[in-house]
Amino acid sequence: MEMKDFENWMERYQVTAEKLEIARLVLTKIRQGKDAVAALRSEPLPEGGYLPKSVLVAEYRRQVETGECLKDNALLERIRMKPMRSLSGVTTVTVLTKPYPCPGHCIFCPDDVRMPKSYLVDEPGAARAFQNNFDPYAQVRSRLDSYEANGHPTDKIELLILGGTWSAYRHDYQEEFVRRCFDAMNEVDSATLEEAQRINESAPHRNVGLVIETRPDEITPKELAWLRHLGVTKVQMGVQSLDDHVLELNKRGHSVAQALRAASLLRAAGFKIVLHWMPNLLGATLDSDREDFTRLWTDGFAPDELKIYPCQLLEDTELYSHWQRGEYKPYTQDELVQLIADIKPTIQPYCRVNRVIRDIPSHHVVEGNKRTSLRQDITAEMERRGVQCNCIRCREVRTQNVDAQSLRLEDHVYTPAYAEEHFLHYRTSDDKIAGYLRLSLPQDTAGQHPSADLDFADLQNAALIREVHVYGQSLAVGSEREGSAQHIGLGTRLLEEAARIAQEHGYSNLAVIAAIGTRMYYEARGFERGALYMVKKVGIRN
Repeated sequence: MEMKDFENWMERYQVTAEKLEIARLVLTKIRQGKDAVAALRSEPLPEGGYLPKSVLVAEYRRQVETGECLKDNALLERIRMKPMRSLSGVTTVTVLTKPYPCPGHCIFCPDDVRMPKSYLVDEPGAARAFQNNFDPYAQVRSRLDSYEANGHPTDKIELLILGGTWSAYRHDYQEEFVRRCFDAMNEVDSATLEEAQRINESAPHRNVGLVIETRPDEITPKELAWLRHLGVTKVQMGVQSLDDHVLELNKRGHSVAQALRAASLLRAAGFKIVLHWMPNLLGATLDSDREDFTRLWTDGFAPDELKIYPCQLLEDTELYSHWQRGEYKPYTQDELVQLIADIKPTIQPYCRVNRVIRDIPSHHVVEGNKRTSLRQDITAEMERRGVQCNCIRCREVRTQNVDAQSLRLEDHVYTPAYAEEHFLHYRTSDDKIAGYLRLSLPQDTAGQHPSADLDFADLQNAALIREVHVYGQSLAVGSEREGSAQHIGLGTRLLEEAARIAQEHGYSNLAVIAAIGTRMYYEARGFERGALYMVKKVGIRN
């Protein structure tokens, strides 16, 4: 934080000289070895309460800027607010699109005219969007400012665009929305999306992942080409249930077959796939939900990431009328905990579970579970049973130091519909994941692949890299931290192994669905720019 920015920050948040003096005292105690929370509590504010960590971070940065102290990443880690926000290797910025008609008519969705379909005005992420009038630039800037104030690195940004069904919005709105998000990350305005993308390749906040959410019946080859034009690398898709009868009862407007076709198209185009699954829908039971969950892994879907969103009974929904008539009963909190504790150990090791409950404020929930911290209850129940989850999120290295020499490379091979997938990953000696790569080898022996109309020139005879991810606290581009998994060459080694496998299986090309801010990274490793992907020749082994 430069001095001018620091002074503006003091004025904006009414930080007095007296508070800065307290921050200096607290930092001194932390440097002497005292726990950050204990140090804060040892210096209460005159008006009561304690200094927020953001003031500690700002004072630390001022001291570095003025030369009063040297950079100390270990200290910054100790005073950082909510370190989990960037422990997965990147920092996520969530924005919402403006309210807009959704093609779906789901009976469980709230319909607040002030918000995009299915969102409530006081949900955490939605509230920030509402306060910023859904302006993409303002949303991104406010989130980046918040992260920086609390000590998080912001040079590698995963941009998560939520709000109803993205594919239903007009293309000109989508392009403008994405461009302004890039402008906020670039800290400079642009005239076109292409210009914004070019600037972002070397911007202070590089986009390393762009995520949208949509419906299975909106996924077509033409739509996927458009998403690549925007720079999208990951798609969230609500399948909700893998039972056609349940989907019909809840008026989802698509079938299981359509959902599988959509997932297969996304995979064939190299996108990372995040599926939403909803237990406790109308027509489902605890037993049928247990059975339904297994279909995610046995019926060709094999999602890369999963959000478990138990159906919650809200008053402003059609489902509420079913409940009033006695046709629907929400699971109790304990029933839900037991259900998810049953199914979580069956999640496959190539999948990451991002959520097990939505952040819907409890006063909106009419009956059933109202706890937004349900994950903690489920974890406690699984510990009581002596079982564990094998998903990626539960096995990330996070703050753990990594000995690069002791890491072992493993290749977990599985076969979703129309593909052979290789989940290449580096594991520590205690079975934690330090980094991974998703390599997809298209399979169409019977000539029935739904991607027959995809026709992307970049993907001709190509194996696809759908994701490269190295875990640990997100570090600035070009920086290092002793014991960190980032910046020790794991990504390069994974790419080399992917090229070897692709060549061994007879592919002449290796394509990667590169985010805008990662283009230079892949160029430095031999990939060239195509129309929608980056491609590297790997040749064919005789």
